[in-house]
Amino acid sequence: MRFTCEKNALIQGFFVASRTAAQKSSLSVLEGILCRAGSGLSFTGFNMETAITYCVDADVADGGECVLPARLFGDIVRRLPEGDVTVVVDDSFNVSIRSGYASFSIKAESADDYPDLPDVLEGKAIRIPQNELKKLIGGTIFAVSDNQARPIHNGVKFEVKDDSITAVAVDGFRLARRTFHPAEPTGRELSFVVPSGSLKEVEKIVSDTDEDVAFTVGTKHILYQMGNTTLICRLLEGEFLDWRRVVPTGSPIKLIANVGDLLSSVERVGLIVSEKYKSPVRCVFSNQELLMRTNNTIGAAEDRCSFAGDGKELEIGFNVRYLADALRAIPSEEVTLELTNGLSPIVMTPVDDKQDFAYMVLPVRIKN
Repeated sequence: MRFTCEKNALIQGFFVASRTAAQKSSLSVLEGILCRAGSGLSFTGFNMETAITYCVDADVADGGECVLPARLFGDIVRRLPEGDVTVVVDDSFNVSIRSGYASFSIKAESADDYPDLPDVLEGKAIRIPQNELKKLIGGTIFAVSDNQARPIHNGVKFEVKDDSITAVAVDGFRLARRTFHPAEPTGRELSFVVPSGSLKEVEKIVSDTDEDVAFTVGTKHILYQMGNTTLICRLLEGEFLDWRRVVPTGSPIKLIANVGDLLSSVERVGLIVSEKYKSPVRCVFSNQELLMRTNNTIGAAEDRCSFAGDGKELEIGFNVRYLADALRAIPSEEVTLELTNGLSPIVMTPVDDKQDFAYMVLPVRIKN
């Protein structure tokens, strides 16, 4: 195998694929990066749960494949001088790396023991702009549960309908939902749950452009195709929370607040709250004003924020971090706060139909 590739392109492809190489595995080839040279050059990292393949423009003189040591090859390429890098692998898997006056010789492994990636062959691909997928992931993934007792909630549920793609995450204390309405019908109706770890990799790969991501859902895996990059991951199995039944509707109190002002007040009050010194923020929703207070062994904080509407002196406690996380994810300048009573969750929804989202935070009991 012999190929020549520009250094920065080589680094980009190799390090994107490296993110899903196994850290430790009984199968040593999984700790490396599968390199394939043929009509093009590709790198693959696979940890038996998630695989990333990145295709790189290269001048391939002789085709072939091998498994390169992830850390060593990456460290070498990163420190090479700028310009073209030539890599030669002989039949004994001795690797020669040259760039300018620099040259290295290392060992690779045979690709014969590298496991085949899962096939995802069912159904046609669904397309969504990269920036919109990024919003769906970023707007929900913070609410994914880390409780291993219910592994189905360790991911984000996607619901694809003809006129919408919805992402939902829950962790038992809050819920985050974002919905995208495509210009063209999807022609599909699907429901599946993607692990949060794999979605974080997708979020890193997609860009803020309107170029499409194509994803294909199989029986147990999903395949994302994004430009030069392909990601395959295993889907989570189990019964996801029926989220439509737990989100309150018809709340008697509806207030309109400025998201930035409300978030600033919540963050200020939360300055004295930490993992060590936990305390809920006590919220009193009066006429056109929200009073927030919290106190613990290290001090006390109080702030006020204006809104439109009458909260009818409703008093309710919240986890300050959960409240702040939801507000940071809201994509609009204003938000509707929907409240029922002191023991019911707060639901944050759009003021108009330009956005489609819902963020719910359950209350915390507060002492009188």
